[in-house]
Amino acid sequence: MQHNVLILDFGSQYTQLIARRVRELHIFCEIFPYNQLPEDLSSFKAVILSGSPFSVRAEDAPHPDLSQIRGKLPLLAVCYGAQYLAHFNGGEVAPSATREYGRANLTYIKDDEDFFEEIALNSQVWMSHSDTIKSLPPQGIRLASTKDVENAAYRLEGEPTYAIQFHPEVYHSIDGKQLLENFLVKIAQVPQNFTPNAFVEDIVVELREKVQNDKVVLGLSGGVDSTVAAVLLHKAIGKNLYCIFVNNGLLRKNEFENVLLQYQGMGLNVKGVDASARFLTALEGISDPETKRKTIGRVFIEVFDDEAQQLTDVKWLAQGTIYPDVIESVSVKGPSATIKSHHNVGGLPDFMKLKIVEPLRMLFKDEVRRVGASLGIDAELLGRHPFPGPGLSIRILGDITPEKVRILQEVDALFIDGLKAHGLYDKVWQAGAILLPVNSVGVMGDERTYEKVVALRAVESTDGMTADWVHLPYDFLMKISNEIINKVRGVNRVVYDISSKPPATIEWE
Repeated sequence: MQHNVLILDFGSQYTQLIARRVRELHIFCEIFPYNQLPEDLSSFKAVILSGSPFSVRAEDAPHPDLSQIRGKLPLLAVCYGAQYLAHFNGGEVAPSATREYGRANLTYIKDDEDFFEEIALNSQVWMSHSDTIKSLPPQGIRLASTKDVENAAYRLEGEPTYAIQFHPEVYHSIDGKQLLENFLVKIAQVPQNFTPNAFVEDIVVELREKVQNDKVVLGLSGGVDSTVAAVLLHKAIGKNLYCIFVNNGLLRKNEFENVLLQYQGMGLNVKGVDASARFLTALEGISDPETKRKTIGRVFIEVFDDEAQQLTDVKWLAQGTIYPDVIESVSVKGPSATIKSHHNVGGLPDFMKLKIVEPLRMLFKDEVRRVGASLGIDAELLGRHPFPGPGLSIRILGDITPEKVRILQEVDALFIDGLKAHGLYDKVWQAGAILLPVNSVGVMGDERTYEKVVALRAVESTDGMTADWVHLPYDFLMKISNEIINKVRGVNRVVYDISSKPPATIEWE
């Protein structure tokens, strides 16, 4: 992974999509906020500037220091980046007469340019901006236009700097992937060597060098991320890995017992710890979702600290943190504001004597699954839906009680088992149920009831950064609704969530 692409984030909703497209080219890339550039740029072969909700003409517009990049590394500026290079280098950026948003077609492409190789005239691109580049900098050479945007693409003469007004990272830009490949492979000559097998080879070497002969303790959850992390670590350090599966009292129905059985025969050293009472006591009376997450994170670490102290000479805590966790937990003035904190991101408290190791920190979910497949992990396990680290606590809106946990576990089991029985489970990326903090009036056996409402949620996604709700068959929803109301004491109404991310998130809290 020594051949990196640096993506500077100016707060665009599409920044993560840029990373996804680059990774699809088998090229490793990293996202950094525009005002937190890495000190050492020697490992980077190219740089991409993202779009932004800001205008370059605004007083508080992001203003990056590109002195170590311009003319020294191949640079691709997207949307805001393109306007930034024009505005501060002698060009003119002004408000558009009409907001340029949506599909457009290239009406002009300059001949004999590697940047547009294999991209045909009239290729569809996606615009999303309220400013436009009226004139290019003195060294600017126009490369492409659309009907309404004369300077849709340009390059700066004398340096490997390219700029585009449209977004190649979104699916609506039909040749966007080809354009990124032209820039990264043909122009920047970045090797396409980021594959699952290559990642495994690199990370195993890295883990051995980092951990050496130290002992590592890892929290298993039964999910894809922690399982792949465990197998990677086991491949790197063998018997020095100690796995612990903690029951926080907020798992799915029978999950604790099922997960422990799941790991039998995988060669992993796993210990089960039932700390459900400790977690539920700590969560008593807490309704705020951020406080729930932080409380679970704190108790989780305390439990691990207790367990680690029972082992001799353990020096590392391993976690299954993945890249979306990291991205969503980064907050700087301007770019990508924090959506929510993650229980396994952000380091460890001073009292804990363990250092942290995160083998999957730079991978998206689909990449984790591909790595797991290359390691020979069972396909059924790799196909498991993601499950939030804080468990059902963030699917119970309001305070947590043992009775509410019981209700949601029963509802969730009926929903997930139903998806599997009807051949729908593998068509859904993530599914679950949410217990709402309201009661509704119902009638059961000629008697009036006033009981809980649950919402069912099923989404399709690639990496969790964006998601669409799944059009589950009405007959299935009707059947599951009837089963839940008839079989789960305390519920008399079921609704289905048809919100997508964005603007909603996958989880309700």
